[in-house]
Amino acid sequence: MAIQGVLLDIDGTLVLSNDAHAQAWVEAFADYGYNIKFEDVRPLIGMGGDQLIPQILPELSGKEGVGKKAADRRKELIIEKFSANLAPAPGSRQLVQRLKQDGYKLVVASSATSQELSSLLKAGEVEDLLSEEPTTTSSDTEASKPEPDLVQSALSKGKLQPEQAIMLGDTPYDIQAASKAGVGVIAFRTGDFDDTQLADALAIYDDPADLLEHYESSLLAKQ
Repeated sequence: MAIQGVLLDIDGTLVLSNDAHAQAWVEAFADYGYNIKFEDVRPLIGMGGDQLIPQILPELSGKEGVGKKAADRRKELIIEKFSANLAPAPGSRQLVQRLKQDGYKLVVASSATSQELSSLLKAGEVEDLLSEEPTTTSSDTEASKPEPDLVQSALSKGKLQPEQAIMLGDTPYDIQAASKAGVGVIAFRTGDFDDTQLADALAIYDDPADLLEHYESSLLAKQ
């Protein structure tokens, strides 16, 4: 079945935000007396907070108590402190323009909150291009990546079957979540994960600009 839709991860994929998220976790936990290391949390970025927190601090839950407070503080830091300095991944806007031009149904597949997502889309310089497209946020899912809920929600909102869609992502957690939902992933190295960690992707490119450069030979080229 021909590909009709593209599910767009935003963090780390269209916006270079993964380091900022890791630093926000460090600062958020510091506010509650926990000293966590950037280098410990950075490899987990892309995983939902409810999954990440118990891996860093097994005594805490991401859904209640101090863990939930720290997660909420991290969101505040992203919106109020970090988002103004985030940059788009190279070629993000141009790639989204090309996908729209080619008639793909685009679905924003983000696990950010709606407030965070607004800041991220602005940082990625794609807010105007995606303002009318179906969008997922954290409120649309029960479980976060690497569970498949987010991808399944995006498929539902886009009225797409798994075999009709490809997801653009940047972390192994995107690939795991999409795979569980039956969707293949084109991965970007923008998340700073190495190719062995992204090995289950259908294809790997440096960034959106690299995919655009090789667009005609890619899985997104219209046959």
